[in-house]
Amino acid sequence: MPTLPPRWTGVILSLLGMFGVLSVVLLMNSPLPGPEDVEGEAFSSIDVVKKEKPKSEPTPTRREPPKRRPQRSAPAPIAGLDSGLAGLNFGLPQFDASELDLGQGLLGEGGDVVMTDDSVDVPPRPIMQTPMAYPPRARAQGVTGYVLLSVLIGPTGNVEKVKVIEAQPAGVFDDVATAGVQTWKFEPASYRGENVRVWATQRVRFDLS
Repeated sequence: MPTLPPRWTGVILSLLGMFGVLSVVLLMNSPLPGPEDVEGEAFSSIDVVKKEKPKSEPTPTRREPPKRRPQRSAPAPIAGLDSGLAGLNFGLPQFDASELDLGQGLLGEGGDVVMTDDSVDVPPRPIMQTPMAYPPRARAQGVTGYVLLSVLIGPTGNVEKVKVIEAQPAGVFDDVATAGVQTWKFEPASYRGENVRVWATQRVRFDLS
């Protein structure tokens, strides 16, 4: 085998050395491979929120309307009263002695004391009223009015005396009212447990309605 001359041997060794140095430089400059990215599963967190049920509003209770009390029917009119006579005032208002001329004061026959309906324990009360006829002329002319009477009621409940205090219109219904009240019957007034004689007022109305 032929041998290379010493000059070529040096050249070859030089080339090999340069190649080795170049390889080392290239290895130093090349980036190191990084770790592989590991694909992981994506996890998403879900917040569970408990939804509260809306509070149901209380159902309003239905109030029943108050029941109306049955109206009491008016008392039946007294049998026999004339249909044209209305507005009889059967109450006994307070008697005012200053409107009456009683002569000897409040003394009756025999010295019996005559009281007023505001001074007794139990005032008199009408229990029977006879019908009164409407004056024909006043009815034909459509005249209405009233008569205010002072009535002396005895201890037995009978009417002992009747006086006209006021009449409107005057002289139209006076006689009819006076005659009618004289036939009335009263529950007598009482004072300290005894029936007494008493003056009281009575208004009688004449109305065509």
